[in-house]
Amino acid sequence: MTMATPVPRLRTPGVIAAELGEPLHRVQYVLRTRHHISPAATAGRLRLFDSQAVAMIRLALYAIDAWKGASHV
Repeated sequence: MTMATPVPRLRTPGVIAAELGEPLHRVQYVLRTRHHISPAATAGRLRLFDSQAVAMIRLALYAIDAWKGASHV
């Protein structure tokens, strides 16, 4: 009997923005300026990100807010 491996949940930048409750332009800014955050896969022109990338995006947004002096908690 073969055990099924879980399929990773991949998200587009728009879905990530909705999940984080952030405007899309902020997520796109992080992806454009943080070159170490790369898509796990692509589908045509769509970039798809895994949960580790989402965590890095969230951390980058918190860092931006902290640097500006705005609490996002």
